[in-house]
Amino acid sequence: MDKKTIAIQGAEGSNHHKVARNFYGDHIQLKECMSFDVLVDSLLDNSSTYGVMALENTIAGSIIPNYALIDNNNLHIIAEEYLNIHHHLMALKGQDIADIKEVWSHPMALLQCKEFFKKHPHIKLVEDVDTAEVAKRISKENLKGIAAIAPKIAAEIFDLVIIEDEIQTIKDNSTRFVIVKTEKPVLNEDVNKASLKFQLNHKRGSLAAILNVLSDCKMNLTKIQSLPVIETPWKYSFFVDVTFDDYQDYEKAKAIIEIMAEEFKILGTYKNGRK
Repeated sequence: MDKKTIAIQGAEGSNHHKVARNFYGDHIQLKECMSFDVLVDSLLDNSSTYGVMALENTIAGSIIPNYALIDNNNLHIIAEEYLNIHHHLMALKGQDIADIKEVWSHPMALLQCKEFFKKHPHIKLVEDVDTAEVAKRISKENLKGIAAIAPKIAAEIFDLVIIEDEIQTIKDNSTRFVIVKTEKPVLNEDVNKASLKFQLNHKRGSLAAILNVLSDCKMNLTKIQSLPVIETPWKYSFFVDVTFDDYQDYEKAKAIIEIMAEEFKILGTYKNGRK
C-alpha cells in the first residue's frame, strides 16, 4: 500500500504529528512544515495529500489566520480531532532539573508552562520555532544543559528522558485540529457537522435572522467567528460550525442560508470529533 503524505505544521514528534498518526496510523509519509503557509503550499503543489491544521485552543482561542488560509485556498475540511495538550520537559539522558540551564520552545508552550518555571529561576527560557523540532535538535546535536517542552511522542522518537511530567499551568487544555485537502470528498453516511462561511449586508438583524434559521432547522451552533473582508472596510465574513442529527435538516438550513446570505460557502461536512 502506498504511504499517504501528510503535511503537518511543525516537526515529527509534535501534536500535529500525533493527530496525523491517530487518523492514518504509522504507515504515512510525513511532510514537516515550519509554517501553516508552507503546509498549504504543499497541498496546492500536490507534494502532500492531506494537511493537519490546528484551528482553535481552549486557552489561546481561535487561530484566526488559519480560517483565512482554508477559505482563500479553497481547502476542504474532511475531519476533525480534539486533542488534550500535555507539556513535558525532556532532555538528554543522565540529566535532571538541576542540570538544565536553558529551555527552548515555542512561545505558546513557554507561556502555558509559566508557573512551573517560576519555581526554577535558574532556567533561562528561550523562544524557538517549534516544540518537537527543539527535541530533535537536542538529540541530533547532543545538547547538554538544554531541555525542550514537547509531547511524550517526541521523547520516544528522539530517545530523550522526561525530566518533569505535565508541567502546563492549566491541566484541562485542548486543541481542535482539522484535516484538510484540496479535493472535495465523497460524504460518508455518518457526517453530522459542517463548517460554513457567509457574508451579510448591513441591514439590521441580518445575523439574527441567519441564527434563527439555524435554530429552526435544528442546527446546534458550536462556533461563530468573524473575519474582516479586507477589500471592503467594515464588512465581515462569518465562519460558523454547526452539528445536526438529521442530514435533511442540514440540507434545509443550507438551502435557506444560500438565499439569505452573500458569498455562501461550505468549508467542510464531516463527522463531529467530540466523543
